Amino acid sequence: MLVIYDSHARAKREFVPIKPKTVGMYVCGMTVYDRCHIGHARVMVVFDMVVRYFRASGYEVHYVRNITDIDDKIIARAAENKESIRSLTERYIEAMHDDAAALGCLLPTAEPRATESVGDMVAMIESLIERGHAYRAANGDVYFDVSTFDRYGELSNRNPDDLRAGARVEIDEAKTDPLDFVLWKAEKPGDPSWDAPFGPGRPGWHIECSAMSTRALGATFDIHGGGQDLQFPHHENEIAQSECATGHHYVNYWMHNGFVRINEEKMSKSLGNFFTVAEVMRQYHPEVIRLFVLSSHYRSPLNYSDQNLDAARASLTRWYTAIKDAPQNGTPNPEVMARFRGVMDDDFNTPEALAIVFEQISELNRSKDANCAATIKAIGEILNLGQHDPESFLRWAPSSSDQLSDEAIEQKIAERASARANKDFAASDRIRDELQAAGIVLEDKAGQTTWRRG
Repeated sequence: MLVIYDSHARAKREFVPIKPKTVGMYVCGMTVYDRCHIGHARVMVVFDMVVRYFRASGYEVHYVRNITDIDDKIIARAAENKESIRSLTERYIEAMHDDAAALGCLLPTAEPRATESVGDMVAMIESLIERGHAYRAANGDVYFDVSTFDRYGELSNRNPDDLRAGARVEIDEAKTDPLDFVLWKAEKPGDPSWDAPFGPGRPGWHIECSAMSTRALGATFDIHGGGQDLQFPHHENEIAQSECATGHHYVNYWMHNGFVRINEEKMSKSLGNFFTVAEVMRQYHPEVIRLFVLSSHYRSPLNYSDQNLDAARASLTRWYTAIKDAPQNGTPNPEVMARFRGVMDDDFNTPEALAIVFEQISELNRSKDANCAATIKAIGEILNLGQHDPESFLRWAPSSSDQLSDEAIEQKIAERASARANKDFAASDRIRDELQAAGIVLEDKAGQTTWRRG
C-alpha cells in the first residue's frame, strides 16, 4: 500500500487514484527570467523521483509541469536587458531543460506555457464572474472575491480573519477585500496584453496554474506538487478559483517539498543567496547533486553546503567503485527489493531507500555476490542513480579546476609502467606519490593500472 503525506489533510493517506493504475500529477514549474537555482533543482529531482517510482510500480503517469513565461519579473528583466520577452524566456527555457537533463530528470508528459493558455484563463475568469466569484474593479483589474469561498485557508491552515488583519492593500489596487487576489491585470502601456470580454490585459499568476492544470488533467486530478513556499498564497488561491469555476473538488493529494536552506534561510532569488544549478555543476558532477537532493526526505529542509555535496560525491564514488568490476550475471534479491518498495511506499522515503543501497554496496564489496550487484542496479534504475559509466564518473573533474587532465594522468601512468618495467621502483613510487598528491588513486590489478579521482 502506497501512502502519501497530503499537505491538505496534514497526514499520510493511502494513495487511491481516480483511475486505477493511472496518475494525473501537476507540478508548478519555473518562472523563466533567470537560471534555475538549487531550490528549483530540488523540485525537479523530487518529482522526477515520484514519477519514476510510480512508473516502476506499474502506473501510467501523466506528468504536467507548466512554464510561466509572462510575469511582472519577466517583463522587468526583459526591459532591464533591453530585449524582447520572447528572447528572454526562450533562452531561460532552454537553460532549464539543459539543467533538468543534466540532473537526470525525465521530460514532463506535457509542459504548457502560460502565453499559449491565455484563452483557457479568460474562459475560467468569465466563469468566475458569471458565478459571482469575481468582479471587475474600478481600475480595470479583475479580482477573485475570497468571501464567496468559505474554505479559504484550509490548505495552509490559516484563518481568513487573521489574514485580513495583517493584510496590506497597495495604493494602485482597487479590491474590496484585502484577501481578494488578481485574476486579470488591466492593460498598461508597453506591457503585453490580450483581448478579453472584461477588457484587454494579461492574466495574474494564480489563474495560470488553475487553467493549465485543469485543461491537461481535468477538473479533478490526483496530485498537485510544488515547493513549500507555494502553499500560501499560490496553492490556496488555486483551490479557491478552480473549485468556484468548475464546481468540482480540485486536487486529491497535495505534495510540498521542503526548502533548500543556507545559514537557516530559504534559498531564493529574492533573498539573493542562491546558487544556480549551472554554477554548482561546474564543481560537482550533476549526479552528485541528484544524490544530494534524494539523501534527504523530500518534505524535510535540505541544508546546502560544500560539506554535504562532498559527502554525496564520496558516496557516489563508493557506489561506482563497488559496481565497476562487479559480476553481471545475478538477479535482484526479492527480499531486499521488497524492503526497498516498503520504504518507498511510505511517502517516498528516499533516505531509507539509499540506506538499503549502501548496505548492499557493503555486502558487494565483501562477497562480490552477483545478486547483490543486480539488486543495486535494479534500485539505481528506479532512482536514476548509478547509471553512468563507472570509469567516466570516477574520472570526472570540475570544469573550472586546475587538476591534471586525463591525458596528463595517462602520460604519468605510462611513465610509471616504463619505470617498473626497467625495475626503477624509486621512480615508479615517486610517480605514484605525485599522482596521489594530485588526488589521483591508482589501482594495479592483473597487470593493468586503472585510475580514478579521489
